[in-house]
Amino acid sequence: MGAKTSLLVYASQSPREVLTDRPTLDREATTRLAAALFPNDELTPIDDGCLWDTFPAADELCVGVLGAVVVIAAHEFSLDRPSELPVHFLAAGPSRTLYLHAMHSVVDWCAFAHWRDGTLVRSLSVSPEQGVIEERGARLPFERPFWAGEHPAVDPEEEPEGYPLPFHPLELGEAALHAWFGFVIEGFSGAPEAPVEVESVPLLRFRRGSRRRTTAAPSVAAPSAGATKVPRAVPVAAPTPAKRPWWRFWRR
Repeated sequence: MGAKTSLLVYASQSPREVLTDRPTLDREATTRLAAALFPNDELTPIDDGCLWDTFPAADELCVGVLGAVVVIAAHEFSLDRPSELPVHFLAAGPSRTLYLHAMHSVVDWCAFAHWRDGTLVRSLSVSPEQGVIEERGARLPFERPFWAGEHPAVDPEEEPEGYPLPFHPLELGEAALHAWFGFVIEGFSGAPEAPVEVESVPLLRFRRGSRRRTTAAPSVAAPSAGATKVPRAVPVAAPTPAKRPWWRFWRR
C-alpha cells in the first residue's frame, strides 16, 4: 500500500491525547455527521475500519466521532493546496481546531494544514517534482529539524547533486502524523514510539453512491468533548467538487 493519507480531523482537545486513550466510537453520531458533510452521496454502510483506512477509494468514506475528536478520510482532502479546502468543511466546526493531512508514496508528496477557530494557521504542500507547492504560516516545531537538514533524503556524499528538498516529504508527513495524532504508517528515521495503535481506533466505512436529487442538506457541527449527539447547525450549500490534484494521473 505504501504511505498514503487523505484525512480531515476536528478536535476540541489534543487529538493525540484523545486517540491514545482509545475513545469509544459513537456510531449514531458518526452516521449523522457523514450524511451531513456529504449530502450529495448515498452512503451505504460496509465493514468497519480503523486508522489504517486513511486513504479510502474514491467511492468510499471512513468517519469516526470519537468523543472530542472527529476523524474523516475521503479523497476530497488530497489537495495540492490545503488552504483551498472547501468552505463547508470549515463551517462544520468553525470554533474547533481542524487538521488536514494528505500524502501519497507514489509521487513522494505530502501536504498538511492546521486551522484554529476557522483561521488558517499553517499550510504546507511539497514534492520532489514541484518543490514547495504551497507554504503559508509559520513552520511548526516538528517541521523545524527537517527544514534544518537534520533528516536529509539522500546522502550528499553519494549523490553530490543533492535533492530538491532538505528532507523527504513522506518522512515529514509521518512526523506530522506522529506529532498531531500519535500514530504513523511507515514511520521516519529517529522517530520515537507512536503511542496510538491504529487498530484500536475504529471508524465506520461507507460506500458512496450519487443521489438523484441535488438539493443541499444541512451541515452539522463537529461534536464537543463528551458529546454523544451531533448538534444541529445552520444549512450550508452543497459542497463544490475539489480540484483534481496534479499528481492524480491514475484517477482520470
